[in-house]
This record gives sequence, C-alpha cells and structure tokens, in this order.
Amino acid sequence: MTKSAPVVIVTGASSGIGLAAARALAQKGCRVYDLSRSGSDTDLIKHITADVTDEASVIGAVDAVVKEEGRVDILITSAGFGISGAAEFTPDGAMILQLDVNYFGTVHACRAVLPHMRRAGAGRILCVSSVAGFVGLPFQAHYSASKAAVYAFVMALHNEVRKFGINVCAVMPGDTKTGFTDAREKITEGDDVYSGRIERSVSKSSKDEQTGTDANFVGRFIARAALKKRVRPVLVPGFTTKIIIILSRLVPVPLAWRIVEKLYAS
Repeated sequence: MTKSAPVVIVTGASSGIGLAAARALAQKGCRVYDLSRSGSDTDLIKHITADVTDEASVIGAVDAVVKEEGRVDILITSAGFGISGAAEFTPDGAMILQLDVNYFGTVHACRAVLPHMRRAGAGRILCVSSVAGFVGLPFQAHYSASKAAVYAFVMALHNEVRKFGINVCAVMPGDTKTGFTDAREKITEGDDVYSGRIERSVSKSSKDEQTGTDANFVGRFIARAALKKRVRPVLVPGFTTKIIIILSRLVPVPLAWRIVEKLYAS
C-alpha cells in the first residue's frame, strides 16, 4: 500500500454490502470509486457507470480511475444478485445471467485492475463470495454455483499473482440483511411438481436474510481487511457463519446433506 490515501474501486457499491464497504473505507480516508450500472456521486464516493457483464465497460471505468488517481490499490468485487427456483425449471437465460453477473463480473473486474497492480508491484483484491459457495442451497443451485465459482477463482488467482505483491481474498458472508432479498429473481415454475417446496425454501431463506447480519457490520469487516498489512485468503465475517463453514468441512457429506435438506428442502 502507498502512504497516501489508498485508491479503492468497489463494484456494486450502489447498495448492500458493496455500499457498506465503500462507505466504511471512505470514512477511513480512502479515495473510493463505485462501479455500478446506477448511482451517483456522494460526498464520500465517486460513481462511474459500468456494467460488470461488459468487460470493455469495466476496463474503461478502471482506466478512468487510473487516469484520475494514477493507480488502484484495492478492488472489492461486490456486484451480484440472486435467482431462485428448481434447477430443472430454471431457464437458460436466467442461469447464464446469474453467472455473467456474479462470476464473470468478478473476473472482468479483476482482469481490469491486474495490469495496473502488477506494474505497481502491490494491490489487494477482495471478492465477495458467500457461504452458499460452500453449502449449496436447494432451489438456489445456480446462485450457489456462481458463488462457488468465485471462491474457486480466488483460490487459483491468489497463487498466480502473489509474487507480484498482489493479495487476493474471498469474503464469505452468511445471511445478511440487504436489498438482495427483495431483488431476488424468483422462478416459481414447477412448484406444484415439488409439492410447494420451492416457495417454502425461498421463504425460509428470505426470513433468514432479513433477520441476518447487518450489512454495515459486513462492510466494516471488509474495510478492515482491505487495509490490513496481511490477510488470509478466506475471510468469514461473523461467528455463526464461521461455524457453518467449519462444520461443512468436518461433517460427513451425507449428514450435511440431510441437515441442509431439513432446513431448506423439506
């Protein structure tokens, strides 16, 4: 990190965890840029319109930041959304868009900043994945897959770029209270075939999210990690989420499946 105020790019900082992280970093004196499809400048955060599914759009936005600031010190990839529904009834277009935003959007942002960070010999990238990337959620198969892909991408990229002085981390939040819940695209086709289990599962997830961790807590957690000298490749905000991830690794898979089935597929 440079001694002057760190320059930060946050994708999806117009709402939710991205906005909370951007605000927390701005309050710590960072120069923060929001890359999202909608938004506007605030006293603390500068907005640049960009669509993470369009790599040229992201590269142009990152280049604009570098032209203004001379560098990018930190990237936080937070742009994302969720879809729900039975895997067999989810249209191709919906699941492709899910991966385009959550996974390829992350890849596009990382690829846009890496040349600048390599030249500087330093940088930090924090990619927001999810506990769903460890514990696949029934009737949110494609969302879970997109977040698992982000996690796997980070694990690989971390060792590719570490020798350039670039540190890459996966942030694994659990249920978090944001506008994500209301924005979820709900595909209800086939609920009669599944005996109402789709609706029950998504309602359970929505309730868990709306009674979950405050987005500002997760945002502050990300901000602290972004500014630390050293940070682990996997970051888990919140004690409950840590326990879930630990148990998912320790519990035999058949037992884990039965637990998840009882919670989200009964």
